[in-house]
Amino acid sequence: MSETFGTRSWPKEIRLKKAEKLLEIDFDDRCTFVYPAELLRVESPSAEVMGHAPDQKQIVAGRRHVGILALEPVGHYAVRIKFDDLHDTGIFSWEYLRHLGENREEIWKAYLDALSARGLSRDPPARGHVKPEA
Repeated sequence: MSETFGTRSWPKEIRLKKAEKLLEIDFDDRCTFVYPAELLRVESPSAEVMGHAPDQKQIVAGRRHVGILALEPVGHYAVRIKFDDLHDTGIFSWEYLRHLGENREEIWKAYLDALSARGLSRDPPARGHVKPEA
């Protein structure tokens, strides 16, 4: 994790762009980060994704087209993101969002590498596809 992960950085403005499936946050130190919904979903700080220890992290596949339904403030320190795949248990602290923003490229590459290593895809499985009988 970056050295700034534990520092206090507060959002000045948060913009949910549902059509573009993006979340934008302007922090009080003039840094702005753009978060694709897919990145936020697959890096959700929920126990479902992160587990209860670092070695329990789950690789979430098939979320290329996930969107964000709503944002819900959690105290003054975080936001709960409600995704359109009905995942809503991740509470994203400002520190965690800052970490994701600062380290987005490395985090995304690690995610893509993990998918590839497991033979998984960002695309959801095809529905209703029936194999022709031989």
